[in-house]
Amino acid sequence: MAVNGGRGRGGGRPTLEEVAARAGVGRGTVSRVINGSPRVSEATRAAVEAAVAELGYVPNTAARALAANRTDAIALVVPEPETRFFAEPYFSDMLRGVGAELSDTEMQLLLIFAGGDRERRRLAQYLAAHRVDGVLLVSVHADDPLPDLVAQLGIPAVISGPRSAAEALTSVDSDNYGGARSAVEHLLSRGRRRIAHITGHMDVYGAQRRVDGYRDALADAGLTEDEHLIEEGDFTEEGGHRAMTRLLEREPALDAVFAGSDVTAAGARQVLRASGRRIPDDVALVGYDDSAIARHMDPPLTSVRQPIEEMGRAMIGLLLTEIADRRPPESAAPERRHAVLATELVVRTSS
Repeated sequence: MAVNGGRGRGGGRPTLEEVAARAGVGRGTVSRVINGSPRVSEATRAAVEAAVAELGYVPNTAARALAANRTDAIALVVPEPETRFFAEPYFSDMLRGVGAELSDTEMQLLLIFAGGDRERRRLAQYLAAHRVDGVLLVSVHADDPLPDLVAQLGIPAVISGPRSAAEALTSVDSDNYGGARSAVEHLLSRGRRRIAHITGHMDVYGAQRRVDGYRDALADAGLTEDEHLIEEGDFTEEGGHRAMTRLLEREPALDAVFAGSDVTAAGARQVLRASGRRIPDDVALVGYDDSAIARHMDPPLTSVRQPIEEMGRAMIGLLLTEIADRRPPESAAPERRHAVLATELVVRTSS
């Protein structure tokens, strides 16, 4: 049977009806095969797929999406400045996982930055027009109104890291509490007793949970909590530099630092070295994320690995489920899912 090079009987684009005629089945059967329905026999599926290949038929996804009141597009919304997105490995790893999981679908991914008021207003108008089927929200602070806006619009959404223990949206997170505990317990096992912590933004729930893990690990070891050893950072290198400077001014005898991110640890290391302190001889250093920065730092950085790429994959899986289960606005709200992925301490020579 000859292949007609992707032309229908009239010389134009092959139609669904022509595929059905070639396969000897009905139009509805062809549609079910193309859409992956299990309600088709293997023999029929093979006949339709052969006809599609022979005719060079390409499904009109735009028309299908319009008919189903869908756009076949997902927005990855980052309420941060673009400079931070491209400077921190966390975001690129997350994007890699999201993209990998979407690669087997027909969904398009839109990357949207909403770090300022103008961008947020524009985003609100865009979402209100229902130009996407679902939204992924990454790096959201506790007081950010975007998640509530998305919920009010009835758009399926998944958030990376809940805003609180009572998060109303489906969420994916890593075990921030357990990761912090493992970092501090490791430092304690190396004989460190004056362990400082440079946090992330304290309006981020994940940063709060890491502080909880840090405090509980010290308490379980019988060490009295010292608030002078905790300094707020912002997950950036500059923030780590500033926080480390303040810590050394207050507590020059500290012997270990647990940083809220690898990027923060890089900033802290600069200050420690400039002050004449050796790592890890004088001050042990542990980061968070286990990014490429940790592996290439001198000395290589002990870090808590959170499975960021896997988190991106999990977010897409949950979002596609929510899109498929989407209900009318007047119906009861769907059950929210909250996935927490395990972390792992990767020990290197900085500690």
